[in-house]
Amino acid sequence: MKSQVGKPTRKRYAMLALVALATALNYLDRTLMGVAAPAMSRELGLGPEMMGLVFAAFSWSYALAQVPGGIFLDRYGTRLTYALSLSIWSACTVMQGMVRGGWALIAVRLGLGAAEAPCFPANSRVLIAWFPRGERARANSIYSVGMYFGIAFCSPVLFWMAAHWGWRALFWIVGGIGIGYGLVWHRLYRDPAEHVGVNEAELALIRADGGATQSEPPRPFRWSDVAYLLRQRSIIGASIGQFATNSTLVFFLTWFPTYLASERHMDWLKAGIYAMVPFMAASLGVLAGGQASDRLLRGGVSLAAARKAPVITGLMLSTLIILAIWLESDAAVIAVMSIAFFGQGMSNLGWTLVSEIAPTRLAGLTGGLFNLCTNLAGIATPIIIGMTVGRTGSFFIGLIFIGAMACLGAASYAFVVNRVERLPNPE
Repeated sequence: MKSQVGKPTRKRYAMLALVALATALNYLDRTLMGVAAPAMSRELGLGPEMMGLVFAAFSWSYALAQVPGGIFLDRYGTRLTYALSLSIWSACTVMQGMVRGGWALIAVRLGLGAAEAPCFPANSRVLIAWFPRGERARANSIYSVGMYFGIAFCSPVLFWMAAHWGWRALFWIVGGIGIGYGLVWHRLYRDPAEHVGVNEAELALIRADGGATQSEPPRPFRWSDVAYLLRQRSIIGASIGQFATNSTLVFFLTWFPTYLASERHMDWLKAGIYAMVPFMAASLGVLAGGQASDRLLRGGVSLAAARKAPVITGLMLSTLIILAIWLESDAAVIAVMSIAFFGQGMSNLGWTLVSEIAPTRLAGLTGGLFNLCTNLAGIATPIIIGMTVGRTGSFFIGLIFIGAMACLGAASYAFVVNRVERLPNPE
């Protein structure tokens, strides 16, 4: 019997710290390919078009595994699903440092994408279970900032490691850390009803504002559940919008270091230092978006407006990436890129919106469908940029594409997403 007296415990923040570290590792693994790409492409003899396929391979399996991953998550729960996902994707990261050719690299990247698929649906499930609605956007921004902040401060180290130890060492070291953290996650994470350290006062605080502290019983997969979710206008609108914001993110995770080295003619260590700045800006954007959303909600603004306004604002800022085409100063280019990535950080709040509308028994499946649409951008963006760079020798068309996608996303969140409220569980 949990204690019903005293102040609420704060175990939800310990669970949030676990999520933040896992998410930081998730994105650090994705970033390694961008850092390693120039040296890797020279050693393995991979041209821009082939590197575009390598970058995109992750998103092929990542997108396709979203629905199966969400089903697995709803069936086996957050603790086991996340532990397996962490351990397997980290093992695939290690194997990327062992490949000897482009097709082997694509095969391992496919494994990496499939293993990472349940991560963000699981994050969404943690928000639903552990956080009241008034804290949810801030909680989302805290775990999300880890992925940008970690990359920002690790980027110079990663570039230094690649320059001194070779690109393969990047994958071995980071992958080994991830395998260890998979064991830590399984040891420490629990859902609220199963956590011995949470008291009844904290559970009541979470439940009083829309949190789902009780674990839902396993639900067998039904295609009718997929059809039910795809009939929901807000899920469709948010999915289109998140496809757009992910286009900006994928550019920075994949082609941005190559853009600095080839288009801006920076040496490798200088590129590493410059690459850090937009990621720091994105970190601030994530925090700003979460704080603004929860503050609007506390100020009496409707839930829909509080969740949508920061996302739309961020997407409009991301359109400014197009200005980099006409700027000659490296400092000016980095400033524009930083503003665009700051906006992308703000628009990451889409995951909070989805956590508000997902049916409690279909949280994993809802997150999987949402992330499937989101990560179609991870397939399209690297290939489009790789093909246009290969044919024109310039990033001109690629940057136009990123800006256009940001406009599309802002329109979708503004005009397609309508109600932001918990959908009922289908009968």
